Amino acid sequence: MRINITSVLVHDQSEALRFYTEVLGFVKKHDVPIGETGGRWLTVVSPENPTGCELLLEPDGHPAAKPWKDALVNDGIPFTQFEVDDVRAEFERLRGLGVRFTQEPADMGTVSVAVFDDTCGNLIQIIQMN
Repeated sequence: MRINITSVLVHDQSEALRFYTEVLGFVKKHDVPIGETGGRWLTVVSPENPTGCELLLEPDGHPAAKPWKDALVNDGIPFTQFEVDDVRAEFERLRGLGVRFTQEPADMGTVSVAVFDDTCGNLIQIIQMN
């Protein structure tokens, strides 16, 4: 068994696609219209592993999504985590692109982490294995 797709709930798929590709550097893999709602099966992948796990930029239209996302953000809990080679360098790169961090890089022994706002209603943690 393998993890093929994981999701992040977003309030605007077009905005999310721009942020996740143009800012974070992921690559669009699938963009398929779904039904009459205007939603899309929209996934991105790491350019370092284009056949690896896909991240589905999933619409957060379900009534439970907004209160759940708001609660996580209000408590400072990141919903998703991405691994990077150098947290400090990625923090500087993203901050230079205007990304708002809620937690600056912190060394936590075996890992270093930082947390940013993805502009789509989520906190995302980046992690470096030390």
